[in-house]
Amino acid sequence: MRIAFIGLGNMGAGMAANLVKAGHNVRAFDLSEVALGQAKANGCETFPTAREAVQGAEAVVSMLPNGGIVKRVFTSDVIGHAPVDAILMDCSTIDVATAREVAEAAANAGYDMVDAPVSGGIAAASGGTLTFMVGGSDDAFKRAEPVLSAMGKAVIHAGHAGAGQAAKICNNMLLGIQMIGTCEAFTMAQKLGLDPQTFYDISSVSSGQCWSMTSYCPVPGVGPQSPADNDYQGGFATALMLKDLKLAMEAAETAGADTPLGNHAKQLYEAFSQNHGGLDFSAIIKSL
Repeated sequence: MRIAFIGLGNMGAGMAANLVKAGHNVRAFDLSEVALGQAKANGCETFPTAREAVQGAEAVVSMLPNGGIVKRVFTSDVIGHAPVDAILMDCSTIDVATAREVAEAAANAGYDMVDAPVSGGIAAASGGTLTFMVGGSDDAFKRAEPVLSAMGKAVIHAGHAGAGQAAKICNNMLLGIQMIGTCEAFTMAQKLGLDPQTFYDISSVSSGQCWSMTSYCPVPGVGPQSPADNDYQGGFATALMLKDLKLAMEAAETAGADTPLGNHAKQLYEAFSQNHGGLDFSAIIKSL
């Protein structure tokens, strides 16, 4: 399949490479010449503009920084330039309202489109083990699923347009809250004289068990390898967690949802991000 891929950053680079590995002809575009060079080395065909990349494509995948860029790229460079029978997939994490607005613009022009944000981080993007949360019609999901499956371990239909984004921000709000709680527990355990490994051995098989502990422990040398073992480099940046928490709080306000813990997590990550935005989000344990 001829697939245009727009946005070749930390996540997009690995995703595009996995589409090549799956046998697809990937037509890549990014504003960064370095990213384009890496994409070419990974087997992608590169183009100087998004409009050129989408010409003749049977599918378009994007992984972009924010909703404003997604809206601009799709309304200016994709809709009306990609073949109308191409399936459009935006894998960025953006606000629900913009996702629905772009999907409506695509539908009005005759395109099938899904919002398909991901969970899993850079390692999963490179390893092809992402989870995709997909919003769109049943027909659009069926068309998108084979492409997304080449980049992930799970592709789940969340509902109508925007539902993928809703699932993503709710999931990451829970993750942010969960990580702070895990960090608090480990910090308090140490202050009470418990060895971190001993506390992990107990809590990881008790009612306190959670993903932030058993798969992504914020304490170096405890549990499976995580960014904590690399001085909190790599993984999921604090700045990105803050972005997702802000999106979650905006959505909560629009929906009239009461999220006091989500709001407090946003405040804590906001303060921590001022000087540590590039560190993995589990590094917030340093602030406790």
